[in-house]
Amino acid sequence: MSYLDEIFGLAGKVAIVTGGGRGIGQTVAIGLAKAGAEVVVIARSNADETISKITGEGGKCCFVRADVTKEAEVDAALAEIMQKSGRIDVVFNNAGICKHQSTFEACVADWREVIDTNLTGEYIMARAAAKIMVENGIHGSIINMASMSGTIANIPQWQCSYNASKAGVIHMTRSLALEWAKYGIRVNSLSPGYIATPMSVDTPQELKDAWMPLIPMHRMGTPEELVPAVLYLASSASGYTTGSDIIVDGAYTCF
Repeated sequence: MSYLDEIFGLAGKVAIVTGGGRGIGQTVAIGLAKAGAEVVVIARSNADETISKITGEGGKCCFVRADVTKEAEVDAALAEIMQKSGRIDVVFNNAGICKHQSTFEACVADWREVIDTNLTGEYIMARAAAKIMVENGIHGSIINMASMSGTIANIPQWQCSYNASKAGVIHMTRSLALEWAKYGIRVNSLSPGYIATPMSVDTPQELKDAWMPLIPMHRMGTPEELVPAVLYLASSASGYTTGSDIIVDGAYTCF
């Protein structure tokens, strides 16, 4: 085993990826599998493409259906994973949504949907997984998907609910890191900037044109450029890292 495999490898680990059926979640799931993890995708819809890509290269991956905003479904999903795999070592809390709406145009139901998915959903999953880790003496890693939008307020689009949800994720991460450090459970967050995913194809061109001059690297990132940060947080390489927020944004938040 090489030095890099020893500190970044995930052989023998079981890693959950929520919202892993496409985009960033799919790319990260593939990266975790390549590092040796057995990957379980949790999502509301199927993840056939992700499973095919991972198993086609000799990796291990399965799908469990659940809505992260529903505590009973999450508990049932994790119980199923424990029955099949016997452990949970890593959680990449990725499922999320965004609504580009001015506050006057949006309604309270829109706000609640975003907060319920992005913040409460991550809380439900983190809490349920951490309970299992504690009960089984597992020193696990929980990686919450935040955003640079938790640090800055984006322009020119208006997305108050999304920004608030991601700021909440960052502070929730710090709080859980403090609370669960005594159990050997590390909790960190990842804050991407503008990332080119299949979803971004639907983003109006005028928004993309406005973003580019504000990104010092003058391009959007790729999902693949997030994988190394996740592998660091998931592996023993980050054994003394908890309560941190890793920003991967092409220097957008530096000014």
